[in-house]
Amino acid sequence: MANAAKEAGAANTIVQADVSKNGTVKLNGTIPKNAKSPIIEVNLEDNQSGKTSYVKDVITAVSNKYHYAKINLVGHSMGNLQIANYINENYNNKKLPQINKVVSIAGHYNGYLGEEAGQKAKIKNKETGQPDIYSDGFKQLLPLRMHYPRQIEVLNIYGNKEDGSKSDGSVSVASAQSYKYLINGRAKSYHEVEIKGKNAQHSKLHENEEVDHLLIDLFMEIKIKNIGK
Repeated sequence: MANAAKEAGAANTIVQADVSKNGTVKLNGTIPKNAKSPIIEVNLEDNQSGKTSYVKDVITAVSNKYHYAKINLVGHSMGNLQIANYINENYNNKKLPQINKVVSIAGHYNGYLGEEAGQKAKIKNKETGQPDIYSDGFKQLLPLRMHYPRQIEVLNIYGNKEDGSKSDGSVSVASAQSYKYLINGRAKSYHEVEIKGKNAQHSKLHENEEVDHLLIDLFMEIKIKNIGK
């Protein structure tokens, strides 16, 4: 995705941020003063725990060095929960950069297919996105309904392999769509895009050309890219 954005002229600088298990951030590469919408790729040594402090660790490290006032965040899979929890825990922290845009790719807000809610939950109210069953992780994010930042534009991208599972193979469409309920009409804008077919499989979504084009169209000002898995 980052290379596609660079090739399309949406960005001209890509920096890697390696994050250790204890949250130490090492930035590989530098961002020149004339950089166009620089992208920071986040690589987590521990990309399975869902530890919520990693996003803040990276944003703090980047802000301390480059002093950005505004950022955009892109997450895939576990990265989405880390971003959502980061917002939930730091929404009123004025010392951190303001988030302009969030792109969620394959977000399992209401659980994976292997979990009860992720397997069974349905969207009972399409207008609000409210599911009929809440996972523990979803319950933890419910405070977002009261304080999701109003300036954020949200793009929620999810997959449907069209194999009868109504999922990307790991995350159900309903689990991804439940993000809408957490935003609760507070976000500046909210859009959903369903990617269909074999290339909509969970791990293929961040290598999907359709997703690349969506990001390029939306993000001519990409700042930070976070991939959870």
